[in-house]
Amino acid sequence: MTTVSGYANESNPFGDSNLNEKFVWKKKIEKHISKGESIDEISVKSEKRRIKERMAEIEKAKKRREERAIERAQHEQEMVMLARERSRSEFQDLVKKEKEFHFNQSKIRSGIRLREGRIKPIDILSKHLDDSDGFDFEIDELDEPYMVFQGLTVKDTEELRDDIKMHLDLDRATPSHKRYWEALLVVCDWELAEARKRDALDRARVRGEQPPAELLAEERGLHSSIEEDVKKLLHGKTSSELEVLQTQIESQMRSGTAKVVEYWEAVVKRLHIFKAKACLKEIHTNLLCKHLGCLQNPVKSENISEDERDDLKPQVDEDIMHDVEANIHLLKTEEMVSEEEEEAGSFSPELLHDDEIQEAIDPDDDINELECKRQALHDNWELKASKEMGDVVEGDAVFGSGAEVNLDAQVYWWHDKYRPRKPKYFNRVHTEYEWNKYNQTHYDHDNPPPKTVQGYKFNIFYPDLVDKSKAPTYTIEEVEGSNGETCLIRFHAGPPYEDIAFKIVNKEWEYSHKKGLKCTFDRGILHVYVNFKRYRYRR
Repeated sequence: MTTVSGYANESNPFGDSNLNEKFVWKKKIEKHISKGESIDEISVKSEKRRIKERMAEIEKAKKRREERAIERAQHEQEMVMLARERSRSEFQDLVKKEKEFHFNQSKIRSGIRLREGRIKPIDILSKHLDDSDGFDFEIDELDEPYMVFQGLTVKDTEELRDDIKMHLDLDRATPSHKRYWEALLVVCDWELAEARKRDALDRARVRGEQPPAELLAEERGLHSSIEEDVKKLLHGKTSSELEVLQTQIESQMRSGTAKVVEYWEAVVKRLHIFKAKACLKEIHTNLLCKHLGCLQNPVKSENISEDERDDLKPQVDEDIMHDVEANIHLLKTEEMVSEEEEEAGSFSPELLHDDEIQEAIDPDDDINELECKRQALHDNWELKASKEMGDVVEGDAVFGSGAEVNLDAQVYWWHDKYRPRKPKYFNRVHTEYEWNKYNQTHYDHDNPPPKTVQGYKFNIFYPDLVDKSKAPTYTIEEVEGSNGETCLIRFHAGPPYEDIAFKIVNKEWEYSHKKGLKCTFDRGILHVYVNFKRYRYRR
């Protein structure tokens, strides 16, 4: 089948069924002959040459059209890629702005907690780098930053790690800040692993089980005497000295000249934590030196440039470090002495009985009156709880004396400020016979079925909450080994009260107020009343 430019007689966009047939323009030929033109100029050969030239032009036009189509497709693809890249850049900017917003909000919340005395560990760590308040440091903040991990639970350490990670990602104002948060993250990971290990060992000891195999292998992997030798070797060295020591040890172990491989592996394993602590101690000492220098010469400190103010070198002169540590020890000693004197009442003014000050109150009488008011308050709360629960009906019994669960040792951030104590409670459990079809068939009133628990009424007394704006809460927790028959209800209120928990029956609750559900906190008493759902026995 012959074609012209890829088109045939049967298929072409022009609708020409004679497309491939040669066209002879007879009238034109006759016109040219009549004008005196030669036959050669209008011959078949010349016509073929002209047709060939036109076909070449058609092919060029077709090729240009295809090139333009390819360029247009490439341009559209480039525009799509640019739009996608622009969207990705905008999304990254939004994510960065969101992180910065949360970071700024965390600093605002930290300042609020510091003002209100609800300090969290991350607030103390951030305070070490903050010199915007005129270097007004508390005595507790003179300790090294890594001391904040002492006494924290696994959950608290995990939350603190998330806060440190956020500050590491966003607080990069100076190299010292970045180095500070990196070292804290190393210490936090180490402390978190140690806390998890202690929890696993304590849990196994309480249950009477063998500790996990990996913990036993780790405990047997290093002798206690080697552990002490490692600590003696690494303790007290600066970060630069530890860097040099690490380089030497790694060089010896690569070359095979290290004789006691077990010892040097233990040193390398623990060297990074000592190096992080040394870095934190040096940064902390530099900050204290800067604060003391600004306090001693405030005029000179105002003339220090911003670059000089932020340039905290990790290396500190030993004499300066010794002076700073001595000053810290002196400040702590003075604080302890002042606290003892204040407790003894040496600064209390003497009460003068004169005609001009007849309205003065004796401190002993004031204390006795306050104790009487507290006792009256404690005497009335049980009466209020009983009135709130209603009269005692058949099946009701006092609940809590034997159902209270001894929780694991609880350590709170407010331990040093308030004396933790358990709240008082007055609870009641409601039991009754369940006369379903099965019990009606197998039991009667002379031989009744066993009573089942139908609900509980909890009254927990929190009269001295520090933060009265936040109501106490409760959570339901699983009891290991109970096969789902029982669960724990834990009550949490905040300082100065410890958490308290009771073991209850694990059944589905009625969540309708019309069917007895109640959860209110009024006048220092948390009321939690709940009834269980009842299911009809069907065949």
